[in-house]
Formats: sequence, C-alpha cells, structure tokens
Amino acid sequence: MRPLFNVNGKGSFAFIMGIISGYPIGAKIASDFRKNNICSKTECERLLSFTNNSGPLFIIGTVGILMFRSTTIGILLFITHILASISVGFIFRFWKCKSSNKFETDFVDKKNSKKTYASFSNLGEILANSITSSISSILLIGGFVVIFSSVISILKASGVLNALSLLISPIFNYFKIDTSFISGLLTGLLEITNGINAISSVSLKKLSINIIFASFLLGFGGISVLLQVLSITSKTDLSIKPYIYGKILQGVIASVYTYIFINVFPFFNFDL
Repeated sequence: MRPLFNVNGKGSFAFIMGIISGYPIGAKIASDFRKNNICSKTECERLLSFTNNSGPLFIIGTVGILMFRSTTIGILLFITHILASISVGFIFRFWKCKSSNKFETDFVDKKNSKKTYASFSNLGEILANSITSSISSILLIGGFVVIFSSVISILKASGVLNALSLLISPIFNYFKIDTSFISGLLTGLLEITNGINAISSVSLKKLSINIIFASFLLGFGGISVLLQVLSITSKTDLSIKPYIYGKILQGVIASVYTYIFINVFPFFNFDL
C-alpha cells in the first residue's frame, strides 16, 4: 500500500472490502479509520478517493447478467472498474504530498470518545454494535436509492429530463453518438442502477457504446452514492473533495480502459 498508494498498510482492508462489498463500504471503513486514528487525515482522504467501489455482485450479477444478459460483459466491466480504481489510487498518492509529513492532530469523536476493546466480557456489546451499524448502513443505502428513484420519476413526469436531453443532444450529434443515451446518462448521474438499466436497454448494433457508458457510470457512482458518502464523512474531519475528484476521474479512466479492452481483445467486442 505504501509504495503504490502512499498510505498505511492497514488501508489494504479498506481497499479489499471496498471491492468485495461495494458502495459505500470503502468510504465507511476509511471514515472509521479516521475516527479510530488508525490512519492520518491525509491517508484517509487518499483512501476515500479510490476505495469506495461497486462490488462484483452488482457489476457481474446485476449489470452483466440481468441488464446486459452477458456474464462476459459483467466481467469486462468489473476488470476495468478495478483497474480504474487502482489508477486513481496511484494518482492520489500525491494528494497533499507536501503536507503529509507535517504533524496531524488525532481525530476525536466527541459522541463516541469511549473506545470498546474486544474481550469475552463485552462480546455481547460488540456484536450488538456491529448489528446496529450493519442495519443502519443497509437502511441508508436503500433509503437513498428509493429517494433518487422517486426524484428521477418526478423529473421524467414533469418533462425536465426531456428538456435537458434536448439541450445536450447537439453535443451528442457532433460526436455522432445516438441521442437515446442522453436520458439514461442523466439518470445514471443521479442514481447508477436506474441509469445503467436505461443505457443497457438502448438497442444498437454497436453494443460497445452501451458498455462504455455503463463503465463510466459505474466508476462515477452517481450523486446518490456521493450523498451516502457525505453522510458518512460528515461525522469526521475528512474532506469530500478527494472523493468527488477521484470518482469523476475513475469514471473517465474506466470508460477509456473499457474502450481499449473492446478494441484490443476480440472476445470483449459485442458489436454486430
């Protein structure tokens, strides 16, 4: 972790769990690291930029198999997603590089300043806290998905989404990209599940365009995930800026990697 990402070796836990578990576990672990003073503020912000990723269950299972009806597409999207995450982590190893050697005060959580240490006597308390934290995270994720699904429905019904699509359509026409993707892309910027589902349903002979747009949205995560992360980091002294910059960069890099894979490896090319 230190040579590649310039963070404490314990940050590998945030990186691995972020890949396995999906949004927003990576951000939650990075925030917990800061609360428990396991890593410095700068190191946690570096972790925040690249450890919060979409999981294999969602990318391969939901996006690949259910939406695109192809396990191979799901594997392609997962590979490029992780490669983009690693690339962003390497770029952000230089985040606040000049100030990283300076003294950083430990974070003090005033509400939970009393630490709980693992022992047989307080095993029940530890398990109870773990269950409460898990249920809270599940409700947080589900709540944001429901809220943004409602917002997207309102935007569609009110005609706002169509108006925005008309404004952006000249840009798509200039690059000779089908304007059918605009609605799905705008939806995905708000909430990725609805957006990718809309993009995967666009019928074109060049399926690679659908896959590249889906790769970008998976990397970016959407405003829904951003607010989930913000609700977690707001309880610490971590800045949300590295996360925002990192996700935009990850979306762009992931789409570029996807384009390269499709054109270099024939078995990843699904164009008719």
